[in-house]
Amino acid sequence: MTDGTEAAAQAVETAAEAAGNWARAGRQAGFAGMAIGVVAAGAAAGVAIERMTVGRGMRRRARLALDAAGPYGTLRGTPGTAFAEDGTALYYEVDEAGDRQSGRAAKEDRTGRTARVSKEVRAAQEAQGGLRRRLTAALGRRAPAPTVVFSHGYCLSQDSWHFQRAALRGMVRTVHWDQRSHGRSARGHGQIEGKEPVTIDLLGRDLKAVLDAAVPEGPIVLVGHSMGGMTVMALADQFPEYVAERVVGVALIGTSAGRLSEVGFGLPSMGSKAFHWLAPGVLKALGWQSEIVERGRRATADLFAGLIKRYSFGTQDVDPAIARFGERLIEATPIDVVAEFFPAFAVHDKTDALVAYDNVPALVLAGEKDLITPAEHSRTIAEVLPNAELVCVPGAGHLVMLERPELVNDHLVALVERASEAARSSRTARA
Repeated sequence: MTDGTEAAAQAVETAAEAAGNWARAGRQAGFAGMAIGVVAAGAAAGVAIERMTVGRGMRRRARLALDAAGPYGTLRGTPGTAFAEDGTALYYEVDEAGDRQSGRAAKEDRTGRTARVSKEVRAAQEAQGGLRRRLTAALGRRAPAPTVVFSHGYCLSQDSWHFQRAALRGMVRTVHWDQRSHGRSARGHGQIEGKEPVTIDLLGRDLKAVLDAAVPEGPIVLVGHSMGGMTVMALADQFPEYVAERVVGVALIGTSAGRLSEVGFGLPSMGSKAFHWLAPGVLKALGWQSEIVERGRRATADLFAGLIKRYSFGTQDVDPAIARFGERLIEATPIDVVAEFFPAFAVHDKTDALVAYDNVPALVLAGEKDLITPAEHSRTIAEVLPNAELVCVPGAGHLVMLERPELVNDHLVALVERASEAARSSRTARA
């Protein structure tokens, strides 16, 4: 065989393996499972053909090398635990302002690994020095400075904020937490027991529990990406008095206030309708057979990496280490957790709740090529918030904070500056 023929044969073999794995899960899960098996096998075949010039073994070795050397998601802080209303343990970490050890770690991350990262990531790392000087000047010695609290998105974890954490580390107090059933937080007790479905309102109450434990006093800047942004909206919906008293700034990144059932995900019209119709039942059925499905996911990881990349980033030339980091975050979310959370998005509607953030500085930022929460949804949010800065990033996708970290960091620091000044002015007026 020629090299091209061998590659094509391997691509077909790998796609067949994908089809077999997902079909086995489908037989166990019934009609819905068979439906996703067909979709998954077709998608796998498409990605296999696209990548048929790169051997499966080479892709596997590349993944292992990136996993071993990747510096992303390695920043750690002082751990803590908050408890949700149903007893679920919610894990969070705190990076204190002025923590010299955190500052050294951020500097090491900024300079010690630049040889292996892309031009864009190097630019982000080098820009951190300027951002830190800006924060020093803005915050000065006038206390209390705000605590910045980060809420991550669906199928991610607090580590998805790696670059933003590095940029702010040691300069301002930050809190990073894992949503229930994600990252280092426990599986939701209500979901394990089957007593309570996941709702965005439930996540808003989880955030309140974390704030009570990790930020008992002082001003707060809330930052949320995707589902994390919806969590921030749910907090405002249920605790408007708390928001009015404590929150001095808000950043809503790659998120939506509602109408997610209308999102097309870059599919043709009929495909989009079929997805919205089938997906909830498909995921629920597959969640019942999680062990079988997880084996299928592991066996076809190199194929589905292409799909993850398509829906995470807006460009194909994203740094391979960053792309692999995004894959690892998503792969770490069990299929039954994916299934538990998915139905909540179809009924999410928090447009009216945004009024709670009317009087504080706001940042609304989205990637123009986001297929999950399209930029149009961010424009809608910005229209509702009178003090919002709207930033739509050309060429960026859903994981814009990883794809364009230098730009996100710059706007986030500007928000903290604005929020700090607003908080000082408010205290002066009250005095």
